[in-house]
Amino acid sequence: MNDDMETEPMVSFGPSSNYVGSNNQQRRRRPAGSKPEKPRRQNSFSRDIGHAAAETYLITRLTFTLLRYLGLGYRWISRLVALGCYAMLLLPGFLQVAYYYFFSSQVRRSVVYGDQPRNRLDLHFPANNDGPKPVVVFVTGGAWIIGYKAWGSLLGRQLAERDIIVACLDYRNFPQGTISDMMKDVSQGISFVFNNIADYGGDPNRIYLMGQSAGAHISSCALLEQAVKESTGESISWSASHIKYYFGLSGGYNLLNLVDHCHNRGLYRSIFLSIMEGEESLPVFSPEVRIKDPSIRDASSLLPPIILFHGTSDYSIPSDASMAFADALQKVGAKPELVLYPGKSHTDLFLQDPLRGGKDDLFDHIIAVIHANDKEALAKDAMAPPRKRLVPEPLLRMARLISPF
Repeated sequence: MNDDMETEPMVSFGPSSNYVGSNNQQRRRRPAGSKPEKPRRQNSFSRDIGHAAAETYLITRLTFTLLRYLGLGYRWISRLVALGCYAMLLLPGFLQVAYYYFFSSQVRRSVVYGDQPRNRLDLHFPANNDGPKPVVVFVTGGAWIIGYKAWGSLLGRQLAERDIIVACLDYRNFPQGTISDMMKDVSQGISFVFNNIADYGGDPNRIYLMGQSAGAHISSCALLEQAVKESTGESISWSASHIKYYFGLSGGYNLLNLVDHCHNRGLYRSIFLSIMEGEESLPVFSPEVRIKDPSIRDASSLLPPIILFHGTSDYSIPSDASMAFADALQKVGAKPELVLYPGKSHTDLFLQDPLRGGKDDLFDHIIAVIHANDKEALAKDAMAPPRKRLVPEPLLRMARLISPF
């Protein structure tokens, strides 16, 4: 199926059918009843340039770290070349998003949420400050090795246009940390949002959690772990049951099924097992497996409503991963919804479609859920202009053909 064709997802409320349609200063607390302060541009131009240089250095270092651990294998070399070509084809869009990220007054970068390396988050604000806003906490993907908060800038920009605050979390990647470190960082970042977002104009009673690819795996692990702690009466700094919805995009939730698949695609088994702390730990960090454990059955009732999105032509993480997780969730009494997009790849939903502009079924679905009980917001959504195209169609088509994902 061509990526430019209209694909209407078939939606089901259960998995029974196969297709279902350096700005680290916190704000001072406001007096009760006062309106949140509109985000201000914090940096001078020279400091913005310095920050951009620092971010570029970090991205470059992450790339070389990835290469060092992957070794001189044919698979990763071919995928690296494909990735370079893919990025060049999408460069017109990436440059526009980068300009927004580094120079927009609606972005507050690198807010500190913890004391570990990379415990930072970016906040993307709407243009207006007419009352508390719903908040999406986003955990980016990156094969557990090259994840970075700036990867969520396009999503942050587009959701902010619909009056939603977006908090893009950074977290330690391998080899700086392993999966338990990543989970700890993400959980601490979510806690920071719950306990501080009111100071930034967000509504702590309307917080949504979203993860993409490896970020969907990490965030779902953190969510389930928090539900388990909550169900056993442990002391917690945020509540899984207070998350309004969980959105999982193109995620993998059973590592036992992913280890060989990832090996065949260039993330070699030895590295994968190092990230996941050994073969014996794979079930522990597999939400699909863990949710079936009778000893944590009470935790399932504390999970928020869950929507899993996946493209059926995703070869990085097959859509069977979301189907199986939705099935497991339903069997323990949770409330999953599965949405499969026929013919969509791993990056169509998160990159190519948003860069294309215009109508986007995934984006519209998420907006409809977040604004479901807000008639005024829904009315504004209905009148919103089409999203701007950021990359010409021929470049998007070529990028899809050579995408390594």
